[in-house]
Amino acid sequence: VQLQAYGGGLVQAGGSLRLSCAASGRTFRHYAVGWFRQSLEKGREFVVAITWNGGRTYYPDSVKGRFTISRDNAKSTVYLQMDSLKPEDTAVYYCAANARRLTSALGSYDYWGQGTQVTVSS
Repeated sequence: VQLQAYGGGLVQAGGSLRLSCAASGRTFRHYAVGWFRQSLEKGREFVVAITWNGGRTYYPDSVKGRFTISRDNAKSTVYLQMDSLKPEDTAVYYCAANARRLTSALGSYDYWGQGTQVTVSS
């Protein structure tokens, strides 16, 4: 599975962005997908994950109510809608896939896309 994340950019605090994670490979629909972000201050941290069929999601408190993950397996794409963005959301965002389970554990993910920069100005 190959992943490519895109859609990052510069936005003011309170604004919105939608990230996309496009996948190649026929088995993508069998994989859970997670988004992670990395900044100098916090290192790489979990953002959200979704099961292979979109039936379950997992949000940490830091983004709950502001971020929404969804997927369209017909398009082999996972989306991350980010609303009410804050300066502390500034980071490089990565998508990743794992064939096992819905998890926040970075080491459980087998495939990673390149990152896309999100910058939120105050």
